Amino acid sequence: MVGVKALVHLFVEPGRLEEVGEALSKFEEVTDVYEVTGEYDIVLIVTSNDVTSFRKFIAEKLLSIPGIRSAVSSIVLHIYKKGGKVTYE
Repeated sequence: MVGVKALVHLFVEPGRLEEVGEALSKFEEVTDVYEVTGEYDIVLIVTSNDVTSFRKFIAEKLLSIPGIRSAVSSIVLHIYKKGGKVTYE
């Protein structure tokens, strides 16, 4: 069971989007990776067992990837709709 789901928004160094996106895709905690328009460069969905393991993922894996300038994360508190269907998660 996944205890924590988070959205992580990344600022990436110019010219390193593909490299960073491919590196992120290799982590089992990362379920989705999106290159996006707007303020951030990449948005990803991360799942982990608890806040401690999420913190460890950020510190030991995510921030060790060359090309990531900074990360902003938001932990999901409740899901109203998922996959086009109303949910009570």
